[in-house]
Amino acid sequence: MGDRIVNAISHWLAHHSSDNELRAELEAVDLVDFTPTQAEAVLELLNELDVGTERPALEMIARETLEAVAVGD
Repeated sequence: MGDRIVNAISHWLAHHSSDNELRAELEAVDLVDFTPTQAEAVLELLNELDVGTERPALEMIARETLEAVAVGD
């Protein structure tokens, strides 16, 4: 499951997918399989996508989420 999020965020960061495609990928993942820290990071990124945070700030949050999911607790 973590690989799916890592791939989705990586594609988005490289401008190969849209905000809506990233949101759909994040929403499709069952966060039960993640640590609380990882799940919180994914939810924060989803929230920032939902409120329309501008791309530069969103990229920073996406990178933090990528790190949290890839490295874990």
